[in-house]
Formats: sequence, structure tokens, C-alpha cells
Amino acid sequence: MSVWYRFFRYLLRNLIQSGFLVVELPDGSIAQAGTVGERPINIKIHNEKALRRLCLHPDMALGECYMNEELTIENDDLHGFLELMVRNDSRTHHLLSRRIALVVRKVMRAVAQFNPGGRARRNVAHHYDLSDELYELFLDTDLQYSCAYFKSPDDSLDLAQQQKKAHIAQKLLLKPGMRVLDIGSGWGGLGLTLARDHGCNVEGITLATNQHRVSNRRAVNEGLASQVRFSLLDYREMNQKFDRIVSVGMFEHVGTPHYPRYFRKLKELLNDDGVALLHTIGRAGPPGATNPWIAKYIFPGGYIPALSETMAVIEKTGLRVTDVEVWRLHYADTLAHWYLRFMNNFDRAQEIYDERFCRMWRFYLVACEMVFRHGQQVVFQIQITKRQDAVPLTRDYVYQQPKTNT
Repeated sequence: MSVWYRFFRYLLRNLIQSGFLVVELPDGSIAQAGTVGERPINIKIHNEKALRRLCLHPDMALGECYMNEELTIENDDLHGFLELMVRNDSRTHHLLSRRIALVVRKVMRAVAQFNPGGRARRNVAHHYDLSDELYELFLDTDLQYSCAYFKSPDDSLDLAQQQKKAHIAQKLLLKPGMRVLDIGSGWGGLGLTLARDHGCNVEGITLATNQHRVSNRRAVNEGLASQVRFSLLDYREMNQKFDRIVSVGMFEHVGTPHYPRYFRKLKELLNDDGVALLHTIGRAGPPGATNPWIAKYIFPGGYIPALSETMAVIEKTGLRVTDVEVWRLHYADTLAHWYLRFMNNFDRAQEIYDERFCRMWRFYLVACEMVFRHGQQVVFQIQITKRQDAVPLTRDYVYQQPKTNT
């Protein structure tokens, strides 16, 4: 038995303490770990190169081996396999190899997340300038590519996304005629909603050329072009003043070296009596580092912030945090809806790209769902002002019947 087979068995015994994993190795032998008697998850590693990479770089190799069909799962039970891995992930933090890998990623974090204008545009293009039709295959009708807000388990994805936008609008305390900046405006759904339903004048900015084109076309088609304008612009290039600022799902792309500048710019752009709302994926634990597979294939330059490191920077700008809300399982449910829609349109997705891409996308959606459902990821909504009296003293206004401009 080669050293790689022995080392893999050692890793497996240390990793799987909960659940039961059975692995067929390239030489036909079986390795297993966990609690015998529980429903087994059966996987097969097809060649020794894949085995070696899984030993040396498991965080990168797991997704790559699945994409390349070098690792297959019985009945293609990707949910069961990744749930097992996420549930056991914290159990490997004591291993020397994992500690070293995490330290290296943390040391390199400033380099990996250094996102000046040109690099930020390239990073955004990598993910958001994929085919618009791909996103239409699995998102809601408004193309909301961020966490939905489920008031009931029976809520449809479209309803939950509408509830997300309404919840944000309540926290912004909107009035007709207000000037609103939407940083990271996506395909325009939130900005169009704030204009149409609340009578606001909205400036949306994005670095994604596809989103920029689609959002402006939507504004024209909905008769809102006089109220809403979407620009292909970096937040660092803005120099106007706004009554309200909202940013949904964009802060994850800022990069930790740029947090001070981001919040200084937010303070500069916000009127003295203004209100800002930051909606971002966050980690429930301390600061960490981006999974290397996610960084390479899905979100280059991206990072999920801890609340502690975010608040520390906000405090130094002189801005005031007036409300923090933590959404726990909402994103897991959102991703479950996205996955079902993607699989219902899998054949079309393969026509747009190819099977390897679709396996990558499946792995991405399921892995993210499992991390939100069983791991450390949540969503933070942070309300920020410049004045202590800019928002009411209680949170009652958030749950009042929404007022719209219709």
C-alpha cells in the first residue's frame, strides 16, 4: 500500500466522526469511517492522481475531482455527501495540514483580496458576465441573485424575493422623491422596485456589463427610465450625495484591504440625515479565509466577512450602526430553490455551456446550501447612519404595513 493510501485513510478517520462514509479507492480497496449502522454515503475515487490531490489539497481537489468525474457518488447523492463533509469540517481544524493551509490562506488574504478597479472588473466579469440565460434558468422572475426572505416554509421563491425587497425598503425609511444609491445593482430588480413602489429616484451602479445592459433595458420597458439610471461604475468613482444607500450582495466582493475606503466612501456619499443598509453574506465565527475552490471557480477576489471585522472598520469611520439583523436559514432555503430550478433546466444549461460546467454549478449551489444549513454562514443586514436620531428609537417601523407609491 503506497503512502498516499495510508495517508488518505488517516485523514478519513480524523475527518468523519459523524455519519458514515464508504470510499472505494483506485486499487479497488475500501476505506470507511464514521458510525457504522448509519446510512452510508458511498463514493469512488477513480485514479491515484485524484487520491494524491485529495490528500494534499482537499479544499481545492474535492470540487475539482467532482467536476472532472474523478470522484463519483453513488446515486449522485451530492446533497448527502456535502452535508456529511460540512457537518464534519470543524473536526479537522486540529490537523496540522489543515492548520497550515488556513494560516497560509490568511497570510495571503490581503493579496488575494486586493481588488483595485481593473481587477475588480475582471473578478465581476468572471461570474456575473456569464450567459444571462443561465441565471434565468434558476433565479426568480425579478433576477434577484441574493438571499430571499421566507416568512413561511411554503413561500415561493418569487414571493420570498418580494418580501426581501419590501423588508429592505422598510429599513430604509423611504419617502417619494428621495435619491437612492444602489451599490451592486445586479439586473436592476431592487432599484426598479424602489422607484416603482416608493417613488424614489435611483442611481444603480454595477461592474457587470451584462447586468448593466439588462437593467437599463428593463427601466425603459417598465417606463421608469426617468426615475432609475444604471451606470457601469465602481463605487470608488461616485461623488454625489444620496438620501439613502443600499448594497445587497456586493460587500462580499470588496476585499478586506478595501473595507476602510468602502465605509469612508459610504460616509462621504450619504447625506447627514441619511440611512444606509448593507446586506451581506457573513460568517458566524471569527475572521477566516476564502475556500480556494470558490475563489478559483466561482468568486475570485471574494470573501465572506465576520461581523467583528466589519464592525471594527465601521467604528473607525465615525458612522453609527443603528440596527443589525442576522438571517440564518433563509439563504439555505433560497439555494434549495435555485438548485431545483437549475436541475429542472439542466439540459438547457448543458446546451449553453457543457457537462463539466454544469457539474461545477451543481457543486457550487449544493455546497453553499450545506454551509448555510449546517455550517457557519449567515446573512447580515447592517443599518448605518451618520446621526443618532436618523431612524426611530424602536424597530416597530420595520414590521408595519409597507407604504408604497401605488
